[in-house]
Amino acid sequence: MAAEGSRKVVIAALAGNVAIAMCKFVAALVSGSTATLAEAVHSVADSGNQGLLLLGIYLASKPPSPRYPFGRASERYFWPFVVALILFSLGGAFAIYEGVHHLLEGVEPITIIDRTFLGIHFHFSSNIVNYIVLGTSFFFEAMSFRVAFREFKETTHGKPVLQAFFEARDPTVPLVLAEDTTALVGLGLALAAVILRATTGLAFFDPLGSVLIGLLLAGVAIMLASVTHGLLIGKTVTDEDRAKVIEIAQGTPGVVRVTQLLGIHLGPDVVVLALKVAFTPKTAVEDVEETTNEMERRLRKELPHMKKIFIEPDSHGDGRGLDKPDIL
Repeated sequence: MAAEGSRKVVIAALAGNVAIAMCKFVAALVSGSTATLAEAVHSVADSGNQGLLLLGIYLASKPPSPRYPFGRASERYFWPFVVALILFSLGGAFAIYEGVHHLLEGVEPITIIDRTFLGIHFHFSSNIVNYIVLGTSFFFEAMSFRVAFREFKETTHGKPVLQAFFEARDPTVPLVLAEDTTALVGLGLALAAVILRATTGLAFFDPLGSVLIGLLLAGVAIMLASVTHGLLIGKTVTDEDRAKVIEIAQGTPGVVRVTQLLGIHLGPDVVVLALKVAFTPKTAVEDVEETTNEMERRLRKELPHMKKIFIEPDSHGDGRGLDKPDIL
């Protein structure tokens, strides 16, 4: 996925989460709801996460240098991994801690707001504030989810959503999508906790909601860390790209077959490709060079994200053929 599309999704999520976090903190302060406070911290963590994702997109756009000869495309893998760790620690761990703490220490009673403002008398339960803020937050999160899901669907190429999520080579939009989905579920849990506390009079429902939200965040964070960890240490090209490379390479005049293919994503749009190729027997060195250049030209035209291509004449490919499943 292009960096511009990822940037648009992240900015939309950042704007929504900053506004939502402020509203949730006000609601938590007024109502004393632990579940709402957990959701407020969740939104703060999400806002910081989007800032880190934007930082990664910016750093990845820097050109290659003597220090980073392949560029810094892996920044778009490193910062999502950091985001997953923050979501686990700041979001999940804090929510669980707050919930357990209030279960053990007790929960403050629901307060009644009774005041006059601009000549208008207000008298209502502080839970009303929770309902309004959580409902508004759900609306904004749903809008952010819609933007992320629409952008994500453009990259699935007809694959099931979960398969496309785990096979994605750009973790930015899937990560925002996972955050938004988690936020919507978390808001549902927080709202359920507030309603149950108000209707049953049992205060433990509120901190229980906080614990459930924390467990949800921790689970999603572990899943995201697993996905981004795989990308960070170096995932091979997709099956579709692999098939396309073989088709283009073996369709180049003078090429008998590709004997080995090694490809690794340094970033969503940066692939290092290494090929071992069997050329027509007894081809002159000059012709091998010409055929290699033509092959590279065709590959770059059809697969522009293949930024670095290395081709070596070799009829055996380290003794392995493309029919072997361990070719990367």
